[in-house]
Amino acid sequence: MKLFILLPIILFTNLTFSQEFENSYTIDLNYFRGNVMAHSPDLYQLITGHPDGLMLNFSRKTSGKEEWNSLYNFPDYGGYFLYQDYKNELLGQNFAVGAFYNFYFLNRKLSFKIAQGIGITTNPYDKETNSKNKALGSKVMGNINLGLYYKKENVIDNFGFQAGFLFTHFSNGRIKSPNSGINTYCLNMGVNYVFDEINRVKPDSIRVKLKFTEPIKYNVLFRTGFNESPVVGSGQKPFYHIGFYADKRINRKSAIQVGTELFLTTSIKEYIRFRSISFPEYQVNSSTDFKRVGVFVGHELFVNKISLEGQIGYYIYRPFKDGAPIYDRVGMKYYFSKKVFTGVSLVTHGFLAEAMEFVIGVRL
Repeated sequence: MKLFILLPIILFTNLTFSQEFENSYTIDLNYFRGNVMAHSPDLYQLITGHPDGLMLNFSRKTSGKEEWNSLYNFPDYGGYFLYQDYKNELLGQNFAVGAFYNFYFLNRKLSFKIAQGIGITTNPYDKETNSKNKALGSKVMGNINLGLYYKKENVIDNFGFQAGFLFTHFSNGRIKSPNSGINTYCLNMGVNYVFDEINRVKPDSIRVKLKFTEPIKYNVLFRTGFNESPVVGSGQKPFYHIGFYADKRINRKSAIQVGTELFLTTSIKEYIRFRSISFPEYQVNSSTDFKRVGVFVGHELFVNKISLEGQIGYYIYRPFKDGAPIYDRVGMKYYFSKKVFTGVSLVTHGFLAEAMEFVIGVRL
């Protein structure tokens, strides 16, 4: 619980850190209502109503203090609190806090939100009291939200409105099984309030370097965490994913990645032993190697010291064949310097998460 108290304090302290340029802050409150996506058979019996909820956002507008502000058309960034009621006694309600970016298009009338945080649920899976909830296997989860809105500020004095679509996702990254995760797509509407107007630096007065060249960089990274095999109650086991890739910046915003990685996922070792004993018809040898080697391509989007990345990979070495040989990853990084970064990422196979990874790496 201390984590949920400290996270907003740290975030809002960062929002008010610099006063070299005039800052402007906005608060908005949104109501949303929609449907659960039935991406897994485990969810069919849990869809009994239309989930709804509230999302409160506190954001800081960028003014042009830094070059990336103009490059991304003066985005907003800040913190959010989300409440969602799934209208089902087995699923209960979820709460989340986290951070977000708002990017603007069409003369700042269209807003795209990307948000990531930590959530808790009131009704997680329990073998005795809530065995049908295969979507949310643990009390604490990761939360991702994507929004697309029409937004208008200062309609009546400092008050404005927004309306559009919101996608919410909760999953524990299979830190604990079961974990099919839960996704909802919703209609969203709300009101916003601008505390003070901002005087932005005009885009043509900022010397943005349109051309950007950088030699190929080589990255070494270590990803770790805990996950559980698909067998409920099998226990959490550590994993160690070691990766190497080269990246090439194609412009100021983007880089293309090509690399390889070694997966040492010890929960798979236990799962192989379970399959060999419980399902002899599959003819799985208990001594089958649990290690995997993958190759991948990816894209990294740089936004100030934060970057967003997506990768798609293929297992070239996988003695234990369970599911498709293709995997994907989405993640967020924070660069302490030009050479050292940390982050968090999620490895999935289709809609099913395998692991939530905590990352440390160097870019040389």
